[in-house]
Amino acid sequence: MIHWLFSKTRRDAIALRKHVQRLLDAQRDLMTPAALQVVRGSLLELQSAIADRAKKQDLRKKMDLVEEVAGKWLRPHPHPAIRENVEVLLVALAVAMGIRTFFVQPFKIPTGSMQPTLYGVMSTPNFGNAFSEIRAGYDGKADMVKQLELQKNLVIPTGWARVVDWIHGNSYVHVVAKADGVIDQISPMRKFLIFNIKQSFWIAGVEHVMWFPPDYGEQDLVRRAGLVPGHNYHKGDDVVKLEVDAGDHLFVDRLTYNFRKPTRGEIIVFETAGIPKEARDQFNIPADEFYIKRLTVLPGEKVKIGNDRHLVINGERLDASTPHFENVYGFDPNKPPRESEYSGHVNGWDAQTYNLYPGIAPLFPDDATIFTNPPDSYMVMGDNTCNSLDSRSWGPLSARAVIGKSFFVYWPITKRFGVGHSITAQ
Repeated sequence: MIHWLFSKTRRDAIALRKHVQRLLDAQRDLMTPAALQVVRGSLLELQSAIADRAKKQDLRKKMDLVEEVAGKWLRPHPHPAIRENVEVLLVALAVAMGIRTFFVQPFKIPTGSMQPTLYGVMSTPNFGNAFSEIRAGYDGKADMVKQLELQKNLVIPTGWARVVDWIHGNSYVHVVAKADGVIDQISPMRKFLIFNIKQSFWIAGVEHVMWFPPDYGEQDLVRRAGLVPGHNYHKGDDVVKLEVDAGDHLFVDRLTYNFRKPTRGEIIVFETAGIPKEARDQFNIPADEFYIKRLTVLPGEKVKIGNDRHLVINGERLDASTPHFENVYGFDPNKPPRESEYSGHVNGWDAQTYNLYPGIAPLFPDDATIFTNPPDSYMVMGDNTCNSLDSRSWGPLSARAVIGKSFFVYWPITKRFGVGHSITAQ
């Protein structure tokens, strides 16, 4: 090892022997026995010189002999530089795919169901909530006015401040009306592979393009940006003006669960194909996506959600002293649950008082309802219990659908960066 480290000639000799040996292995069926013997003999002499730590000049003579013999009897590969670069690229891709499959996998939080533990993509303003309330039968006008005010007061930074914002995961989408008129048409999101490329809309026949719009876990930007077909704009008006939080990007540990089963309270990532098909159809959940939630109920356990917003499992009430639930149950019981805050686990008994959408927990309508989790299944719930589609709605999840657990936030650089969310921040 020391000789290899400090002797360039020795390193060159080893590399030459390996290269010629590869050519020989590939072409041996095309060579005559005599030629095969000559090439093998030169390689054996070079190997012996390397093993015997021959002097530099002697090693060079053996290398020259191998090059002479190889040049006479072996055919060089066409375009060797391209071939070698392709081989290196394929090996790198194979290693990357192996790491992704068996060790760690990158994952992006698409929604806010785990806030404030992990953040999904968010925007300020966000007209989507107002539209949702209006569709659900609530008066969303006040929220609409609030979002318009946020849009008006939003200041988009420039220079170094913009760079700092980017490091913290914040970017901006700003489109100004080019003409007077109404929105005539809105195109679907145009994608390349998994990346959003652009989305267009037209005002008075003039195209307006949003380049690289963020991914909200939705098909387009229309609801969040407040784009309303038929709304009248004047040239120079802000049509889209958003500050976008990129959401947390993390690594999923795919190795640990090969040696042990998941434990209660861990944040797991799973395939939505593991949700029963009838539940997927009912709640319009695709079968080819990944969700992230906190594991709450293990196979065969009986669970109910108390009106005090605590889970009761097999007769035992979980609280802030339960490992991994310190923050989840660290809320003030005198305050009603609120979106994107730790509020425990909400059932459906008092949805109107809580000002939540009806049917937030159809499987747990009140504190008297007990659900028995089937064998080989888990139940999972989001930390943002007021806005999470989880096992309170669609029930158990097949244990085989779990691919790993969250363990490291690598982007953006915020207080959630690193492993803190999976250790002390829970």
